[in-house]
Order: sequence, then C-alpha cells, then structure tokens
Amino acid sequence: MRHCLAFLAALFVASAAAQVPPAVSYPTHPVRLLLHFPPGGATDIVARIISPPLAERLGKPVLVENRPGAAGILASELTAKAPPDGHTLYMATASSLAHNPILFAKLPYDPAKDFAPITLLVTSPFIVAVHPSNPVNSVRELIATVKAQPGQWAFATGGNASGMHLAAELFRIMAGLQMTHVPYKGNGPALQDLAAGQVPIAFTDLGSTSGFLKSGRIKILAVASNKRSANAPDIPTAAESGLPGWEALGWFGLVATGGTPEDVVNRLNTEVVAILRQPDIRERILATGNEPEPMTIAEFRSFIKSEYVRWEKVIRTAGIKVE
Repeated sequence: MRHCLAFLAALFVASAAAQVPPAVSYPTHPVRLLLHFPPGGATDIVARIISPPLAERLGKPVLVENRPGAAGILASELTAKAPPDGHTLYMATASSLAHNPILFAKLPYDPAKDFAPITLLVTSPFIVAVHPSNPVNSVRELIATVKAQPGQWAFATGGNASGMHLAAELFRIMAGLQMTHVPYKGNGPALQDLAAGQVPIAFTDLGSTSGFLKSGRIKILAVASNKRSANAPDIPTAAESGLPGWEALGWFGLVATGGTPEDVVNRLNTEVVAILRQPDIRERILATGNEPEPMTIAEFRSFIKSEYVRWEKVIRTAGIKVE
C-alpha cells in the first residue's frame, strides 16, 4: 500500500516539478519517436500513421525508432534518460507506465517522474472468447458453467503478466471463478489453439481476433469496455453480457522525457490531438483494430493513475509475478 501511495503522490507532483527553461524554438532538429515493439505490429503501424502529419506540423522529421524487448524497459529507459527538450518521444503502453512499476521491484526509470504525459493515443478492449461449439452465448452463461465445474476450466492468454493475463485475472476475481491460466507466446498461438479446441477460453485484445472472428473459428462473448467497439459494434459489452464493471483496455499513449518544458508538451498535445481527430487518420487507425482516444494532458495523467490503481490491486490479489 505504501508503494502504491508513493507512486500516486509522485505522479501528482511530477507535473509541478521544476522544468528546464523553454527552448527558443521547438523543434530544432529531428524528433525521435520510440516504441518498444518490432516493425509490423499495430503499435508500429499507428506510429507510422501519425508521424508524417506530425512532422509536417512541427516542421522537422519525426523518425520512428523500434526498440523492442525487456517488457518495454529498454525504450522506457532511453526516453527517461534523454535530454528533456521534446526531441525524444515514446509511445508508452500500460506495461511501461502502469504494470512494470508493480511487477518489478526495481526499474532503471521512475514512471511517475521520468515522463511527461502528452496524450492517450489509442485503445483496444480486451475480449473473452470461446470455441464456436461451446453452447454458452454470454458471459453470464460462461460464469455459471465454470462455477458448476470449479477448477476444471483453463483459459489462454498471450503471455504471463501480459495485459491479457491481467484482464483475465480481473474477470476471474470479479466472477469468483477457479480457472487455470495457460500462457502462450503471443495472442496468435493462443487464438489458434482456441480455434482448434485445444483450450476452452481465451482472453486477448480485440484487434488480434479479426481473422479468427471473420472465419467463424472463435466466438467472442464480450468486450471488456463500457461501450461497444467501433470495430465490432455487434459484440456486447461485459455489462450487457453479464459482468458489469469488467473493463480492461489495451492502450498506448505519447510521453516525452520528464522535465520537458511545459510549452513544448502543450504544443505536442495540441498537434497530436488534432491529428487523431482527422477523419482519414481515424479510419486508418481503426483499420489496425484500435480506436483513437485523444485526451488533454491532465486527462491522460489521471488515466495513467487510474490504471495503476486498478492493476496494482489485481496483480497483488492474483499473485502475478514476472518469469
């Protein structure tokens, strides 16, 4: 609890910390846009969708730089230790800003002090799915079925301590279920085994299910969101399907190095939010399985705090540890 309170206190005061004097002009040279995923994934695609219009608005190139691995720790550390001038930006995920501070006893960066939040970029709700042959057609029915056979059901996710795993544990805790976790190395293998009937339930992000859903090889019972997804409006929310309050989103947002001048952060927020609201950009992002979710700086900071609080409780209760 003390660890949680200290993190939240630091998050609140970080915005008021002393900042370096603003630069005469910004930017003065190319801007690095770091992400901790390899090329080709949804995060990389979104980065390459927004970087050209951002470069045009800033008047300098925005260079996407992939630094995958280590649960995002490498890219996070590079951003945290960069000059605080707005020339290094980072597409941070929930793991970087909300999960890692709980899962790791020691990190080479302080998520509450070493980053300057700019805006949330996109979200994608997690989902719960079963094999099409499974007779259950709602979360309510799934809960009743699993409760009738405690300890006899397993669920797949894209990896231990992943966002999908945390979403599944939140589901399990809220519903009071006894289930066994089967972690896979990625969403693809988990969904393949679900489609093949090798595992009865899977929790993953909505974007990963597109091909499986269209081919009828899986049945999605609900999205873990308080609203239906623009990418799958026919799939009910968790509340509609039988588990109100089950909300879990995959997301990533834009941050700069902590101490970046306020005027630079404000400008970046203004420019990126305007880009995300462009109809053509929105459609291109939706095609990746994500939804644009621009925010003010204050809203994004509050969102990060709420995500930390939510997942700190789940991680502690479920006893989730990194391997």
